[in-house]
Amino acid sequence: MNPSADVLALSTTEVDISQIAVGQAITVKWRGTPVFVKHRTEEEIKEAEDVNLADLRDPQPDSARVIEPQWLVVVGICTHLGCVPLGTKPGDQKGDFGGWFCPCHGSHYDTSGRIRRGPAPENLVVPPYAFVDDTSIQIG
Repeated sequence: MNPSADVLALSTTEVDISQIAVGQAITVKWRGTPVFVKHRTEEEIKEAEDVNLADLRDPQPDSARVIEPQWLVVVGICTHLGCVPLGTKPGDQKGDFGGWFCPCHGSHYDTSGRIRRGPAPENLVVPPYAFVDDTSIQIG
């Protein structure tokens, strides 16, 4: 009753992060779900760390959402109704807090993927992930 090889292959995704420039984000697929991988700038890290947790609807410190401060990995699905927020592509609207913006109903996420404004009840989900080495991560 163990999972077959094709099922196991879909359970994890390895991502080469060596080509992601500082300030850039990419979208990868993990189990058919979009995952945002963001190489955060020093300014974005500082903004995320300096947030007063009492101001957050779903309070989580930035340190609980990242393994390495410069890398943010979150499931790219709005926690309101399951839309895919904007903010990963160059020129995308990033919302009022510099992270992601879901134009369907107006949810704004910060540089740590935390909900800051709009109807979404929770932060963007951090999937299980680990650094395989200095240039890649494994999600799942």
